[in-house]
Amino acid sequence: MQGTIMLSNKEGQSVPQVNFTIRANDQWQVRTSDEIFTNKKVILFALPGAFTPTCSSTHLPRFNELAPTFYRQGIDEILCLSVNDTFVMNSWAQDQNAEHISFLPDGNGEFSKAMEMLVDKSDIGFGKRS
Repeated sequence: MQGTIMLSNKEGQSVPQVNFTIRANDQWQVRTSDEIFTNKKVILFALPGAFTPTCSSTHLPRFNELAPTFYRQGIDEILCLSVNDTFVMNSWAQDQNAEHISFLPDGNGEFSKAMEMLVDKSDIGFGKRS
């Protein structure tokens, strides 16, 4: 199948040390990988782009819908990561009314690259994506 990407098993791999720059309550803040993941049960899902049709209509809403079930199972936080800046991610969060999901901007793709999950979609004008 053309375009299929085979990913290697990442089980047991350490989470990369990355600083995520976010804008919250009109203030610049930094969330670190350690702060997000250390001693926590976290669901992190990465999507190719904010406001993309399938991500906005299917993927993100389903995680938000299932969030209460995940939280009852001991999950501390559910994160949606995308290679977008904090302003785009904040706008997308507001548009989606996804009250159970934290949006995490990977603006430069550092986290996605360190996880070996950064893909180049330059051929269709999208640049590098998670």
